[in-house]
Amino acid sequence: MSIRHPVIAITGSSGAGTTSVTRTFENIFRREKINAAIVEGDSFHRYNRQEMKVRMAEEAASGNQHFSHFGLENNLLSELEELFRHYGETGTGRSRHYVHDDAEAIRFGSSPGTFTDWEELPPSDLLFYEGLHGAVKTESVDIARHVDLRIGVVPIINLEWIQKLHRDKALRGYSTEAVVDTILRRMPDYVNIITPQFSETHVNFQRVPTVDTSNPFVSRDIPSPDESFLVIRFANPKGIDFPYLLNMLKDSFMSRPNTIVCPGGKMSLAMQMIFTPMLLQLLDRKRRAF
Repeated sequence: MSIRHPVIAITGSSGAGTTSVTRTFENIFRREKINAAIVEGDSFHRYNRQEMKVRMAEEAASGNQHFSHFGLENNLLSELEELFRHYGETGTGRSRHYVHDDAEAIRFGSSPGTFTDWEELPPSDLLFYEGLHGAVKTESVDIARHVDLRIGVVPIINLEWIQKLHRDKALRGYSTEAVVDTILRRMPDYVNIITPQFSETHVNFQRVPTVDTSNPFVSRDIPSPDESFLVIRFANPKGIDFPYLLNMLKDSFMSRPNTIVCPGGKMSLAMQMIFTPMLLQLLDRKRRAF
């Protein structure tokens, strides 16, 4: 962890909604005039799209049906840990971009499914990471210890699957069967690698639908924010102004001494109210250190 060069990490599975959370943070950064270096977790995959297809076919042929992007061996986690460590010490580091689609191909000048070259991060006030492994802690790497603010985005599992199904079918043209196959292939890594990170986070956001999602694979639509509650859990509730949050978030209540529940449509507002003072506190510590 660092006083002079703060690191923030948003961690969540594929389909959890971390991209939407990133947009909320970008709004905070813009409003508070915070210059953030934004790093995407996809940039630290070990293989590009074509290489991953080849490796997946090889693993399947050898009997491994659980080879996935969630796996430790398929990501440059030592390099990610080094980025966080080095940034915390110096405010600099190296990253790259994974090119997802044609729009990004035009922006970065590289083909979809490939990586750009490694390059130095521009000068910044803090480092902001969004991806799968922002709070990983294993025998070989401990990424979590280098992060000053760790945030988990964890929809209840059926809702997460519904969101992934609709996203992958609409944006990537996948069939339901293909998405289900991906979910099943990733399950061991989801249980053993993704889930334990949410015990390392400072704040978790979990959206819980209030409509029937018992069979997520036949859901016609994604439950709307108004059809859900948002459960916000603080690892350490000390210093959290719960009366203020309860007053500002209409129809919210506390379910445990460290947990507040509010209507799902208040997620962006809740994040801005919770994290704006946390970010300003980190930057105040940074200024004092200098």
